[in-house]
This record gives sequence, structure tokens and C-alpha cells, in this order.
Amino acid sequence: MAEQKRDYYEVLGIEKSADDAAIKKAYRVLAKKYHPDMNPGDAEAEKKFKEASEAYAILSDPEKRRQYDQYGHAAFDGAGGAGGFGGFDFNSADFTDIFGDIFGDIFGSSRRGGRSNGPMKGANIRTSVRITFEEAVFGVDKEIELTLKDECTACHGTGAKPGTSPETCGKCGGKGQVVFTQQSFFGTVRNVQTCPDCHGTGKIIKDKCPDCRGTGYIANKKKIQVSIPAGIDSGQCVRIRDKGEPGSNGGPRGDLLVEVIVGRHPIFQRQDESIYSTVPVSFAVAALGGEIVIDTVDGKVIYDVKAGTQTDTKVRLKGKGVPSLRNKNVRGDHYVTLVVQVPDKLSHEAKELLKKFDEQTGDTLNAAKSISGGKAEEPSGKSKKKFRK
Repeated sequence: MAEQKRDYYEVLGIEKSADDAAIKKAYRVLAKKYHPDMNPGDAEAEKKFKEASEAYAILSDPEKRRQYDQYGHAAFDGAGGAGGFGGFDFNSADFTDIFGDIFGDIFGSSRRGGRSNGPMKGANIRTSVRITFEEAVFGVDKEIELTLKDECTACHGTGAKPGTSPETCGKCGGKGQVVFTQQSFFGTVRNVQTCPDCHGTGKIIKDKCPDCRGTGYIANKKKIQVSIPAGIDSGQCVRIRDKGEPGSNGGPRGDLLVEVIVGRHPIFQRQDESIYSTVPVSFAVAALGGEIVIDTVDGKVIYDVKAGTQTDTKVRLKGKGVPSLRNKNVRGDHYVTLVVQVPDKLSHEAKELLKKFDEQTGDTLNAAKSISGGKAEEPSGKSKKKFRK
């Protein structure tokens, strides 16, 4: 008994109202995913690939789609086409366009793509620079040293020995690309690749310049000034135009991307444009109130603590945070957490004074003695042993 075919719309994962562009897009995705060259030896993938190709062959043809919508698979029973692909022309313009794109992705080039031998911008260069927390807040100028390529003064960037000139590549005729045909499951597919002889330049250098060895460029160490703006955060980059790799065929240089790495601060932490820190407060100041000194990126400031301040109280120092990258005159805030410090060493006189203070503020030292006639009950069992210990 023959296996029952799935609905073609279901195979491509589209609605029955899908237009030609949606049908083509759906098939392109499935064809690339299940193509035999991408799944060697996978029988299931090959089966799905054939199923998708069959569905596309029907639904991409207006007349065949009309017949399928009216009669279903019965419209093509016995035609010898749908089941075995015998009736479908995979060398048609539409299929060739799709398969050219697919094979271009598989083999590293596009049917219409390839590398142009026209002017091309040079590649960007990436480097990094380390700065302090304060330098990130207020901005700083740094000098970095790196190796950059400059045009060879002997050959003026041609790569050819002085007195000679590069010759037109015989393989690609100066186009920088070569066309080749690929025999596939569907027939002959036409593809374009970068010329392997001239590497896309369209030129061949027979007598290389002895100074640059045919590259056209000389590497030199250079010192470059980098202006790091106020408010920059770790991981962000500063772009310096035209300080990257040289372009090819008269193209402009690439850019230099300098990644900023901000060092940790022993006191401050940052989140966006806000700064956070923790400041200790003595027990006396927390209870009675008084002035404390808080460190900020702008220096030390005096803050008046209110009487009865509890630990973990948070205060805001407005405008003491990080400047905005867009407008350095706009700054975030500095948030300070006050932590009340309990002294761990007291003199005899200080202890007596603290006991008198406690008697006047609730007698908490004798709170346990007020239970069960002045004697606290001990826990029983294992906890009793632990308690006595």
C-alpha cells in the first residue's frame, strides 16, 4: 500500500492563502535545512527535502496550484511527476535562482555574489585600554601604541617592484571572480567565486616589491591619542575613524575600535549613571544624630545624620553620580547605605555607662530575668545541653 502524501501547504508550513513570495521563502528555508549536501547519509533529511521540493514544484506553478486546490493529489496521480520529480524541470529559471542561492551558502559564495574588485574599505582593528573608576566618570585622554599598516613608499601600494606594474589576471580577466558550474541533485547550478589566483583583486604581481614583499603595505608601530568621554562604562568602545586596516583598490581605511576596561573601585560600585557605597555610622551618632564624612567621586562631603537613624538607612546625594554620555552636564546620583557600627571593645567605665543608658531606655539587659519569677526557663533535651554549653 502506497504511503499517503501530506498536504503540500502543510509540508511547506504555509497557509492556503500564501502568495508566491511566501511559498518561495518557505521552500528556501526547508531546502537549505534538508539538502543532501548538508546532511550526508541522512535518509530522513533527503526524504523531507524531496517532499518539500515536490510541494514547491506544484504550488509555485499557478496552473498546477489551481489543479491541486481543486482536486488535491489526485490531480497528478499517474502523471509520473509529483512522486518521482520526472515531470518537473529543476533547471527552470525559478529553481535555478533558488538553488543558486542555496549552493552559494553551502559552498561559501553566492550565485550573484563573490568579492568585487572595486574599491573596498579596510577592516576594523580592535584593541583595549584600561582606565580607573574616576577616569571613567570624568573622562580622560590616553595614549596607546599599536602596529598599523601604511602604504609602501617604494611601490605606492601596488605591491609591484618599482618600474613594473601588476598585470591583469588571466584566470578571471581582471574581474576578480570566476564562474563555475556545479552538478547537483537538480541538474547544473551556476555559481560565482572569488578568483583563487588573484584573490579578488583582478591583478597578478609577477615581480614583487622587495620592501613590502608584494603586500603594498609596511607595518609600523604608532602612538595614537584616544579621548575617552566622561560617563563611559566598561565594555563600551571608542571609535577612531580611518585608523584601521588599509582599504583595497583605492578604498578608505577601516576604523580603530578601542574597548574600555574600567578597573574596580574599593568603595564605589556603579550601575548605569548611579553610584552606590556603604558608610559606617557610630552608635552614638546614629542614636543622637550628628555629622559624618562621606567619600564621593567629587571628594569628601559632610552629611547630617538624623537622631535615631537605623542601620541600612539609605540616603541620596543628588548629582554626585556618573555623567551622561550624551550630556556630561547631566549626572546621576550617589546612593549611600548607612550601617550602624556596634563597638566590640568597651572599657569598664563605658560598660557601666551603657548599662545605665539601657536602664533608662527599656532595661533590655534584664528582660529575660522578668520571666518566671526572675529566672529564665532553660530549653529541654539536646537544645538544653547546647544552651548550657
